[in-house]
Amino acid sequence: MNSNQTVGQIVAEDFRKAAIFKHYGIDFCCGGGRTLVESCQSKGVDPQEVAAALEELEQSAFASETEYNEWSLSFLIDYIVNKYHHYIQRSANPITEFAVKVARVHGQRHPEVIEVLQSWNELREELLQHLQKEEQILFPYIKTLENKTEWQQPGFGTIENPLAVMESEHENAGALMARIAELTDQYQAPEGACTTYRVLFSMLKEFEEKLHEHVHLENNILFVKGAELEKEMVGV
Repeated sequence: MNSNQTVGQIVAEDFRKAAIFKHYGIDFCCGGGRTLVESCQSKGVDPQEVAAALEELEQSAFASETEYNEWSLSFLIDYIVNKYHHYIQRSANPITEFAVKVARVHGQRHPEVIEVLQSWNELREELLQHLQKEEQILFPYIKTLENKTEWQQPGFGTIENPLAVMESEHENAGALMARIAELTDQYQAPEGACTTYRVLFSMLKEFEEKLHEHVHLENNILFVKGAELEKEMVGV
C-alpha cells in the first residue's frame, strides 16, 4: 500500500479492507477515487490510525476471500449480474411493501419514515433503470472487447461515455442510500418499534451493504479494466 493509492484500489486488492473503511465511515465505492489521506481528512479521521489498521490486516495469515482481480471481465460481469443485480430486482418489491406499511402506520409519530419511503422509491426506480442500461449496453460491449481481436467503434463513441453516466448514477444512488441511513439513525429502530419496522430497517441495512460491494466491483475493478481493455484494442 502506498500513499498515492485510492481507497478503491486498496479495496480492489484486498476486499477484507472494506470492513475497516466501513468502520471509519470512509466511502470506498462511490468515493473510491480519493486517496487514503483525502478520505480520512473528509471524515475527520487520523490517516495513520486507519493505515495502521490496514497494515495489521495485511499482515494477517489469511488471504483475501475472493480474488476479483484475477477473474476474466466476462466472469466478473456474470457474477455481478447474478449476485447483485438479481438481488436488487428480488428485494425491490418486498422493501417497498414494508416501507409503505411503516410509513402509513407510523408516519404521524415518526415523520422520518415518510421521507425514507420517498427516498427509497426514488432509489429503487433509478437503480432498476440503471441495471437495464448496464445489462443491455455496457456489459455486452465489455464482453465483446474481451472476446474480439479487432475493435469496432460502438454507437456511443468510446467506453468513457457510458462509464461517466454509470458512475454518476452510482454517486446519486450512494447519496440516496446515505440519506436513508441518516434518516434511520444508521438503521436503528426506535424503542418499542414493531416487527415490521425492525425488519424494514434490517432489509435496508443489508441493501446498503450489498450496494456498496456492488458499486465497488464496478467502479474500481470492472470499469477500470474495461477502459484499459478498450485502449489496448484501439491502440491508444
